[in-house]
Amino acid sequence: MGTGTTESTSGPAALGHAGAADLSLSWRRGSLTVVRRLRSSTREPSGPSAVAMERYAGGYEEAADGARQQERHYQLLSALQGLVKELPSSFQQRLSHTTLSDLALVLIDGTVFEIVQGLLEIQHLTEKSLYNQRLKLQSEHRVLKQTLLNKHKEAQQACRPHNLPILRAAQQREQEAMEHRIREEQRMMDEKIVLELDQKVVDQQSTLEKAGVTGFYVTTNPQELTLQMNLLELIRKLQQRGYQPGKPFP
Repeated sequence: MGTGTTESTSGPAALGHAGAADLSLSWRRGSLTVVRRLRSSTREPSGPSAVAMERYAGGYEEAADGARQQERHYQLLSALQGLVKELPSSFQQRLSHTTLSDLALVLIDGTVFEIVQGLLEIQHLTEKSLYNQRLKLQSEHRVLKQTLLNKHKEAQQACRPHNLPILRAAQQREQEAMEHRIREEQRMMDEKIVLELDQKVVDQQSTLEKAGVTGFYVTTNPQELTLQMNLLELIRKLQQRGYQPGKPFP
């Protein structure tokens, strides 16, 4: 297995670094024989002092990071408490210290700010798209009305006097049918807008609930919706005031 080596100095202090070796110790005639079965030829210098320093440094960084987190939490909580005073008193009562503290906690690293910003951008794009769709439909309806009006005028000009009553009655029915069609298309468009906006609200509620934002879950309760809107407004105002993770609150 190996060869025995006699050291002039007895005792474990004369061993030096053992590396990754398995050590078999035996005392023979007052001298120490060390049999090494090496697992690797690589030696990694290490010692109790290096390990202790590394652990100390890690513990120090962890404690410092915890202190910074607490400071940012306190700053955000104070800012939120100040913003809540701008809300109606009926909603101030629902935003308890615990609720605001939980909200401040999830805002610390800035991820929720990015999520809210993304959701608002999607909402604005959706609203703009739906608004443009409704404008387009209204424009088409105006063209349709004008085209029918011109058609009726031309028909009346070409019609013989004794046939005008019959023609006008037919044109009246045609105009009423067109107006009914326009009303139905407008109603369907408005329903589509409401459904899409409602779905965006559900998406926002679900996303913020998954992000751990207090007060958010999928609901259609008007009071809960208003509370969620107020929470979003608080987050938006903090963002407008320039909060950035890891930096003192302005």
